[in-house]
Amino acid sequence: NHYNDATLAYENACMNAIRYLEKFGYSGPQAYLLLGAAPIEGRVSGVVDIPNACCSLYLPAAIFDDDIRPSASGPVRKDRGSCAVSS
Repeated sequence: NHYNDATLAYENACMNAIRYLEKFGYSGPQAYLLLGAAPIEGRVSGVVDIPNACCSLYLPAAIFDDDIRPSASGPVRKDRGSCAVSS
């Protein structure tokens, strides 16, 4: 078992963002590279009953051609090609 310290909480926020982008057709490596190049904003949202922490990640929707915001219709999956599959 791991305590959810700030480092692990931020890692979880990044992994959740990657999984979220995969719902729109990005591969894992594509989403990882996107998070590395995009102007993301990470925050420690709360530290309650130390060492538990909650972190959030902001990814600006304006950098995408398609709308990636949550909607009632759900994510629209598109073929994003095979770029960034390996390096």
